[in-house]
Amino acid sequence: MGIQAEAQSLRIIAETSDPTHIEALVDALTQRFEAYPDMRAFAARGSIISSNDGGTRSITLDIAGNDLNELYTTANAIYQRAQDVFDNPRIQSRPSALDLGQPLIEVYPDWERAAEVGMDTSALGTTVAVLTNGSYLDDFYLDDEKIDLYGYGPGSGNIALDDLATLPIHTPSGVNVPLNTLAEIRETVGTATLRRVDGRRSVTLDVIPPRSVALEAGIERMQREVIDAMRDEGTLPANINVTVTGAGDQLDATRQALTGNALIALAIVYLLLVAIFAHWGYPLLILATIPLGAAGGIVGLWLMNTVGAQLPKIGLNAISQPFDMITMLGFLILMGTVVNNPILVVHQARENLRTASMSVRDAVHQAVESRLRPIAMTTLTTLCGLSPLVFLPGEGTELYRGVGAIVLFGLLGTAIVTVTFLPALTVAVLSWKNPKRSA
Repeated sequence: MGIQAEAQSLRIIAETSDPTHIEALVDALTQRFEAYPDMRAFAARGSIISSNDGGTRSITLDIAGNDLNELYTTANAIYQRAQDVFDNPRIQSRPSALDLGQPLIEVYPDWERAAEVGMDTSALGTTVAVLTNGSYLDDFYLDDEKIDLYGYGPGSGNIALDDLATLPIHTPSGVNVPLNTLAEIRETVGTATLRRVDGRRSVTLDVIPPRSVALEAGIERMQREVIDAMRDEGTLPANINVTVTGAGDQLDATRQALTGNALIALAIVYLLLVAIFAHWGYPLLILATIPLGAAGGIVGLWLMNTVGAQLPKIGLNAISQPFDMITMLGFLILMGTVVNNPILVVHQARENLRTASMSVRDAVHQAVESRLRPIAMTTLTTLCGLSPLVFLPGEGTELYRGVGAIVLFGLLGTAIVTVTFLPALTVAVLSWKNPKRSA
């Protein structure tokens, strides 16, 4: 187990959109650590899906090159440029020290001695990690928010290598013993553990932008203001390769998958409508409501966040839902649901023209009038069913609230479009198809 001894601090970093949640978190942890006046704790709110250091907000840069000195110089330059571009980002590097010949402390546990004091592999590893680089500890749930807790040892950035052996390890029996009684500590050189990617020496930087910066915007700024800008200035050598991986790479893959799935879903919906109407043109009338329904979902999500930000003024918890990739899954669901009501109007208008001698305008008007009640019933029942999913707090809300909001407001917008815009469009198309009955 290799441990880079360079920083020890106990901090609590709280990243959450609700200030009341931060206050409650600080109060709870202050009571828990009140027996340790020199200790502070940091809580970094992670993803509900991931509990790693960056969660789903980490922009990972793999910097690869052949010359070790040039590689470290470039990595330090990118590190400093990222600090300047983003407002106080969290940046972690692998290796943790970007210097040649940086001392590396390796800790080899004495398992027999550790067993005597009641410590297992997980407990000893976590304790050493907390006292050095820091480690993920546990989850802290506050209302519907999940916050990841990370522990860091005291003396941030000021620990001496000679003091590592005497770091106090708290055992289950309640006794503190120095680290060197439970493990053998060896000093080596950090460059010996340098990673290689495709045969080239590689340094990794995990850049976690402030929560106010969206991941997509952060990736774009990283590429434009850091990597491309350094290339143009000549401070990023041509033989140094920088690639974006981690959450940034997953974001591109997810976006491409969603785009491909959306096109496939659209094609399937269109072909099903063609089979129902036995016509290649009329389904396009119905598909015209899909982008308008999607626009309703986006506007509704914005209104929910705007109104939700004002809820603390009346003593309620704030509602904040970002437009993330999981939220975008709602558009796939929306494609198959928003077409239901338009089908009723278009089908009934065609039937009126086929079975009754009336003008196009009267046929569409009668279709909307006869189908208004079922449209209202299906829309209201669906909205009432989705409302608890969107507006009531609970564990995992950040996962399903966005999808529910897009579907809810999208259906509401489509219902309005179905009785306003769609009839006018249907009249125009049917009048063009039946010019003798357009009056």
